[in-house]
Amino acid sequence: MKKFIFTTIVALIATTAAFAQDYKIAKSSGKLIINLPGVLVEGYDGNEIIFSSSKMKSEDDERAKGLRPISGSGLEDNTGIGINVTDKGGNIEVNPVGKGDNKIKIKVPKGVAISYSFNKVMNHSVASFKNVESEIEVSALYNDVELENTTGPLTVKSVYGSVEVKLGQNIKGPVSLISVYKHVDVAMPVTTKANLKMNTSWGEILASADFKIDIEKSGDMVKYSDNNIKGKLNGGGIDMTLTSNYGKVYLRKSN
Repeated sequence: MKKFIFTTIVALIATTAAFAQDYKIAKSSGKLIINLPGVLVEGYDGNEIIFSSSKMKSEDDERAKGLRPISGSGLEDNTGIGINVTDKGGNIEVNPVGKGDNKIKIKVPKGVAISYSFNKVMNHSVASFKNVESEIEVSALYNDVELENTTGPLTVKSVYGSVEVKLGQNIKGPVSLISVYKHVDVAMPVTTKANLKMNTSWGEILASADFKIDIEKSGDMVKYSDNNIKGKLNGGGIDMTLTSNYGKVYLRKSN
């Protein structure tokens, strides 16, 4: 039995190693421009941008051996993991090649800013960003967007996807988080100092009682179904806007 377990573990390790594919580019500053259907971006202490794919060998097409994907964009897979990575001076641009359905993870040095955009209806998936300590810009159509332990500045908008954010301690502004048709859910420290704007036209705004918001009162007539709150959190600080036109806005304290 022990021999069987040992053999199985060795086989699994060997299999995982065989499936793992990496592509690296030396870059510790500038901007990473990502145009993929979905992605996991994770910040780390290093001086290389590392791309990896979790695509399994069982998904490979035996008939495609010796061939490579091409597309109408004219881009070629120059990484071996189904994407094209191009160094454009201060920027690194990432695009899919073929269907672009690989599960791509990107590890970025903490000095690299992130710009993510995907505006197609098909093949979209979650765009996740974790432990990133630089600016993040997101413009998406259907992608759900998740951010964890990010510091900002943040400019995030998804039309048909939700936006869920867990902010870190050292938040840099401005922060703008928008979903047109789904919810915006933000968790952050109660000690955060912010000039806060929360808006929804057809939804509802819900906030933890732990946040002491000094709400600015307005004598203007409130429009039907409008729910707009403007105020200072802990005396004011960074500019922070949370908006969901047709969904709810949630503001909760981080654990």
